[in-house]
Amino acid sequence: MKQEELADCLQSKNPDPLCENTFKCNLKKKFQCVSEGIAKPGTRITLNEIYTELCITEGGTGEVNTEHEVRQIEMFSWKPNGPETSIRCEDIFKALTERDKPIRTVLTKGVAGIGKTLLTQKFTLDWAEDKTNQDTQFMFPFPFRELNLLKDKKFSLVGFIHHFFTEIKEAGICNFKKFKVVFIFDGLDECRLPLNFHITEILTDVTESTSVDVLLTNLIRGKLLPSAHIWITTRPAAANQIPAEYIDMVTEIRGFTDPQKEEYFRKRLRDKEEANTIISHIKTSRSLHIMCHIPIFCWITATDLESLLKTKQEGGKLPKTLTEMYIHFLVVQTKVKNIKYDGRAETDPLWSPESRKMIEALGKLAFEQLQKGNLIFYETDLTECGINVREASVYSGVFTQIFKEERGVCQDKVYCFVHLSIQEFLAALHVHLIFTNSGINLLEGEETASVQTGVYSVRQFYQSALDKALKSPNGHLDLFLRFLLGLSLQTNQTLLQGLLIPKRNISQTNHETVQYIKNKLNENLSPEKSINLFHCLNELNDDSLVKEIQSHLSSGSLSIVDLSPSQWSALVFVLLSSEEELDVFDLKEYSASEEAFLRLLPVIKDSKKVL
Repeated sequence: MKQEELADCLQSKNPDPLCENTFKCNLKKKFQCVSEGIAKPGTRITLNEIYTELCITEGGTGEVNTEHEVRQIEMFSWKPNGPETSIRCEDIFKALTERDKPIRTVLTKGVAGIGKTLLTQKFTLDWAEDKTNQDTQFMFPFPFRELNLLKDKKFSLVGFIHHFFTEIKEAGICNFKKFKVVFIFDGLDECRLPLNFHITEILTDVTESTSVDVLLTNLIRGKLLPSAHIWITTRPAAANQIPAEYIDMVTEIRGFTDPQKEEYFRKRLRDKEEANTIISHIKTSRSLHIMCHIPIFCWITATDLESLLKTKQEGGKLPKTLTEMYIHFLVVQTKVKNIKYDGRAETDPLWSPESRKMIEALGKLAFEQLQKGNLIFYETDLTECGINVREASVYSGVFTQIFKEERGVCQDKVYCFVHLSIQEFLAALHVHLIFTNSGINLLEGEETASVQTGVYSVRQFYQSALDKALKSPNGHLDLFLRFLLGLSLQTNQTLLQGLLIPKRNISQTNHETVQYIKNKLNENLSPEKSINLFHCLNELNDDSLVKEIQSHLSSGSLSIVDLSPSQWSALVFVLLSSEEELDVFDLKEYSASEEAFLRLLPVIKDSKKVL
């Protein structure tokens, strides 16, 4: 080897130590401190202190899963079954066996709030702190929500890196071919760039300028810098944006296992007695217990229940449904806003005109953007909903745990709700408020009240929402529907008194809605739709079908032959709701018929072994 080539090789594999040290220090500053939910002044803690290991599995596919994410969690809440292989975060690019080909591109899927961003931050921080992957010279993390702001800009790959990481530019590093480089693209589902892998021009020169979408597609396809490693994270619904031929491995974040949930609450709550009370309470509610597979829902639950235990509201009674939980969360955050920002006393009325205006504006934004499938919003999105940037900054400043504002590398602002479920709750609240105040059903875009706002029109409102949700091919209104029905209960409306006027004599409508759901359960719906309807019944405090099946199971008097479709659905719901893991499911105990097999398929899928 010539002396010049040797020097070039050594230089390429060992970047300037001063530059590398500065680069790692900057990444450490960026990622070592975090806040749960969103940043609160004075409450930043280290990522290493609060990080709870997540289960990452290999064995999934890059195919799109269009089901509502909560439905995915509920149908198959995490149980270590099947041929899936668990992977450690730091080993994401390592081949699982010696026979496997080298891994260049990894796609990691996970539902909203499951911890994808935190995982990439931990991966980057561990490298910057010299703990892992020290054979890598450069690690470049890019959130898609920031890349969206460069939609109309042009860069070469070198210029693109220099734009985000000025210390690399200042060090004069332009040749990345012989470095081991990792690009991390977080949040493909938030991408608003027109990524086209079939028509896009081919680009191989790292110094040639082009649009950001062309740059990214060529980098992912391996045309640009083929030696680089690429890690992309996404929610399941966007997983198919990148053709499978460009992905070497698909992984999935499954969230917290049951022991990890307990570990989280014990870390989060210093008071052991409070932690024990909350853990015990969650186990009594199927809906809450399942949702706690999602780390950010654990945070919402801990915030909520800790506050309620401290204030001993309602004689210490804790919420057991999702709607109750989210109403309390909204109430807690509004109280914080009133006292901390408005200087009000705890005894002052909760819903001031300013608070009502904010919630109404955020609800409108939540609903209109949910209809479009948007989880992040830019200035144009806000303007379309009648909110200006100044108002949005105020909302994110006072409702810090509900709505947040971020700044990209160019100081452009990006907005989002802390979690998709908060957006869905506020969207349901908005639809409910508009109907209550004006008789307009936003789901239908028409008045359902006509001349009288009597029982008939109220009943029609909830039944039309049920019909619309059941017609959805991917269940995108499932959680929204649960919240909307939960808001129909007088007890829940009383909790929001001042924001909305509780309706009187609503019990008859609730009874009719329950009966309507039971009739729907007899229509041979898909298992997924049936299970969501049982969650809807739970929000309406009706468990009659479930109790009926449980009674038959306990007494041994269950007759498979005589089961109606709604009873079959109840049986599936009860079996899936069991706290005991379905290690072995004996189908013969119920029936060996083809009908039984098809009816009990969700249970069979959730079992490790079927007899």
